[in-house]
Amino acid sequence: MLDKRVKPSFIVKYLDQYVIGQDDAKKVLAVAVYSHYKKIARMQQDATEISKSNVLLIGNSGTGKTLMCETLSRVLGVPFVTANATSLAQTRFVNDEIEAILQRLLEKAEGNINRAQQGIVFIDEIDKLKAAPDQPRATSGESVQHALLKIMEGAPVKISEGRFVDTTNMLFICGGAFVGIEDIMEKTHGYGFLSTTAADDPGVLERLNTRVKPTDLFQFGLIPEFTGRLPIIARFQDLTKAMLIRILTEPKNSIYNQFREILKTEGVELNVEKKVFGEISDIAIEYKTGARSLRGIFEELMMPILYAIPDEPDIRRVDIPSLFSAPAYTRGPQQ
Repeated sequence: MLDKRVKPSFIVKYLDQYVIGQDDAKKVLAVAVYSHYKKIARMQQDATEISKSNVLLIGNSGTGKTLMCETLSRVLGVPFVTANATSLAQTRFVNDEIEAILQRLLEKAEGNINRAQQGIVFIDEIDKLKAAPDQPRATSGESVQHALLKIMEGAPVKISEGRFVDTTNMLFICGGAFVGIEDIMEKTHGYGFLSTTAADDPGVLERLNTRVKPTDLFQFGLIPEFTGRLPIIARFQDLTKAMLIRILTEPKNSIYNQFREILKTEGVELNVEKKVFGEISDIAIEYKTGARSLRGIFEELMMPILYAIPDEPDIRRVDIPSLFSAPAYTRGPQQ
């Protein structure tokens, strides 16, 4: 099913071009999707039933969960859709919403049922399906968890066109911030009591101790049956200032590169000093929204420049020395 080049290392290298940091999460996700599609290929060869391993991504807003999944779908060449667990919990007709998600996946597959049935569904804010602290578990959240169980495990679902979409070979990736999970993990017993020898790999013990366990998710508010459908867990780290600066400048489709290309169509060169990216990152950290606010801040910086340039065709270069100072314009003969 996959191109022979698409190995876990190939996937990680591709993700590195667009997603900054989160090295451990990239490896976990790369191995998970590689294994998933290898299992499907194996089942098609000898009809052996192999259990599916859906994935749970844990990390604060703006750490790159959605971006990584979207980028992953591109390298794999499979249909991909996103859904929001909060929206599912707010509707009275959860099954209709689930059918709508699968309908969108079929549209992404250009009507090809087989391609749709091997696509990826990303459900964000899955942590919102729990009860609020000191209150009974939200009935709507729990009912959504139960409604998702069947399709995450694999089942034929009738969509509006009257056709059936089988979710058996779909990969479901759920994401959420899971605020407070660290406090729960601190109270649970680690594996420090296990005896080790010099020949043992200390990295294995460390991964076991830092892994979010099913019991942690139970205490958080997810039902056991639901967590059982998400055996693979990848954790996303909060973005540092250095990582935010890299996000602004390094990826192929970075915000800085996008605006340089926009101005290039006007015959204008854009130069932003390094300190500007640090200033933008400081504000993003203050907002506590991770990378989500970077574009808005950068666009605010660029707005007066983009407003002025169409009316002043002699501008050839724009230098931005600081986020808090006026840009410097270099002019030349009109082209």
